[in-house]
Amino acid sequence: MTDNSVFENKTAAYYTLGCKLNFAETSSIGRSLLSEGVRTAGEGERADICVINTCSVTELADKKCRYMIRRAQREHPGSFVVVTGCYAQLKPEEVVELEGVNLVVGGEQKLSIVEHLRQMGELRAQERLLIAGKTEDIKTFRLSSSSDERTRHFLKVQDGCDYSCSYCTIPAARGRSRNGSIAEIVAEAERIVSEGGLEIVLTGVNTGDFGRTTGERFIDLLRTLDAVEGLLRIRISSIEPNLLSEEIVDYCAQSQRIAPHFHIPLQSGSDAVLRLMRRRYNRELFSRRVAYIRERMPDAFIGIDVIVGTRGETEEYWQECYDYLSALPYSELHVFTYSERPGTAALDIAYSVPVKERHRRSQTLQALSAEKLRTFYEAQLGKPQRVLWEMGQDDAGYMSGYSDNYLRVGKPYDAASVGQVEYITPHTIAEHRLLLV
Repeated sequence: MTDNSVFENKTAAYYTLGCKLNFAETSSIGRSLLSEGVRTAGEGERADICVINTCSVTELADKKCRYMIRRAQREHPGSFVVVTGCYAQLKPEEVVELEGVNLVVGGEQKLSIVEHLRQMGELRAQERLLIAGKTEDIKTFRLSSSSDERTRHFLKVQDGCDYSCSYCTIPAARGRSRNGSIAEIVAEAERIVSEGGLEIVLTGVNTGDFGRTTGERFIDLLRTLDAVEGLLRIRISSIEPNLLSEEIVDYCAQSQRIAPHFHIPLQSGSDAVLRLMRRRYNRELFSRRVAYIRERMPDAFIGIDVIVGTRGETEEYWQECYDYLSALPYSELHVFTYSERPGTAALDIAYSVPVKERHRRSQTLQALSAEKLRTFYEAQLGKPQRVLWEMGQDDAGYMSGYSDNYLRVGKPYDAASVGQVEYITPHTIAEHRLLLV
């Protein structure tokens, strides 16, 4: 028996950790609750329901999730707390025992939270319920999209992963690779544009693997989205180097909508470590991809993911990684410090980098990244840029926006410019990575 009055006069608060995929899914959960009359709680208002969408990519991510649960309880005492996401899928029994948690929802059930709440009837603060299946049961793809309350909208096009990287728990948390059809994704993009959206970021666990379940190709998705009228810009959130073909790069180079902006996971600059990680490429392939992007789009932004301190990363392999990254022509590093994850094959690798050394290596690469980013920004000075201005302003009174190639540009705040496109030529670099007109 269900209780349709369970949502009457209710408010909700949302907390999201981790990837942009999670943000898209949280937004979809919010829209489904709103359709039942559950409005988002205003600032300072106590929410009746707290939805916490978690990450579990590292041990630090797990800690942040536990902190977020405690924070939600402090900010909304007595609320009904729902926890979902990767942490909830991987460690559901642990999560359901956390103080104040009422409902734990696994990956397959994440976008059906409304149905589970309705079936529960009255939302009792003392109630505890676990709804999480096995990873092999995660088979459904549900389209999601979200806005970051600026100008960008994150559109989920793919979920899950068929890779078996030795350090990673994401396949266990997200299931096998699957995707929506080009037709339904384009329809969602058209909806976003009809509501004023100008920029769409394509998100997924393994975005370039799009088409696994529909027999379509990622480049065909790009071509079709490229034809959506009224859409200013498309970004690819992340794509594996072995899936980033020259055909895709060539198409992006001639497109007026697809941004010259690539985010490519490398994970290590040592071939020996890449083999230990069970990655599907080597440095030679990665170098070719970066070189081809630079040949076709000299001013493209290239961001790279790197994990430091992983099992088996000896001092010799670490030095290989650092030397390789020092010579590579990219724009910025996203540096992750390795942490042991239960159930991963990496735990069978004998050599473990001391935690203190892991952090030292992380800090070293972050310093290298800052140098590379500064060099990239300096190279863009004096070049015309198309900027989409966003909401808000910093303490100095500057608003900011992003160029096609992901330069963060600022000017004195002007409310009329929010959501508008402007062609500008930046001449100076301010603090905090901001190019000024």
